[in-house]
Amino acid sequence: MSKSWPALVGLRALGCRIREYIALTKPRIVELLVITTLPTMILADRAWPPVLLMVNTLVGGALAAGGANAINMVVDRDIDKMMYRTRNRPLVRGTVTVPGALAFAVALEVAAFGELWIWVNLLAAILAISGTLFYVFVYTMWLKRTSKQNIVIGGIAGAVPVLVGWAAVTGGLSWTPLVMFAVIFFWTPPHFWALAVKYKEDYALAHVPMLPSVSTFKRTAVEILVYTVLLVIVSLLLSGVAHLGVIYTGSALALDAVFVGMSIQLWRRMTPESAMRLFGYSITYLTLLFAAVAAAVLIRL
Repeated sequence: MSKSWPALVGLRALGCRIREYIALTKPRIVELLVITTLPTMILADRAWPPVLLMVNTLVGGALAAGGANAINMVVDRDIDKMMYRTRNRPLVRGTVTVPGALAFAVALEVAAFGELWIWVNLLAAILAISGTLFYVFVYTMWLKRTSKQNIVIGGIAGAVPVLVGWAAVTGGLSWTPLVMFAVIFFWTPPHFWALAVKYKEDYALAHVPMLPSVSTFKRTAVEILVYTVLLVIVSLLLSGVAHLGVIYTGSALALDAVFVGMSIQLWRRMTPESAMRLFGYSITYLTLLFAAVAAAVLIRL
């Protein structure tokens, strides 16, 4: 027992270490990107794509997104320690070093590019890495700290995975993935601004000009409603462009109606609680909308 105890302690320490590095990748965000990539691949193939192609694309996309998020934590460690929402991140607590985090992030990006290039195709690999570069250099290092429209333009990075998924299946791009890209692009501002309402004091303290921290609640609610309406337009446009039929169209109409209704409710009753309800629904919305895309293809109605 005495000989096995140090080994057990070592294994527990290793497990904790691994969890800290996994936390750098922001797993919940990576999961959401995977949710949008797979239905895109199904739509591109008009059927279930080959299993190995799906696995390799999702793994490569997850690696690229995880690496981008890890670099984001390295760059933002100074403001993360000022914000209640992010003060327990590994780099803030010192459980992971900056060189260690950077090495980990670069390794993930190299692995992502190599894996996608070898097992998927070069275009998918280039698109995935381009998303990382945009997220790191345009959003994280520039817009996030300088513009109240940061998350609007930064949403481009979050929309890239659908392009990766489409390119993985077809080897190219077309209008359909661009409209799907637009869906995520217009979804991002109301999704993130709703969350930022709750933490606007955090952003103000860290001098990050997120819209709710530099504008009135009323202005934020109006902007959320505007982008929600734009989201509705492109989500319905997708039905015609991709010929998705009644399953998708009906689902989109229902989901859009709730999104618009909650945005109007936020505009009328401007409270952090209503903003967080909208934030929670926005995740459900994107998940169900892309599930409807897959269902429309596989059920063929």
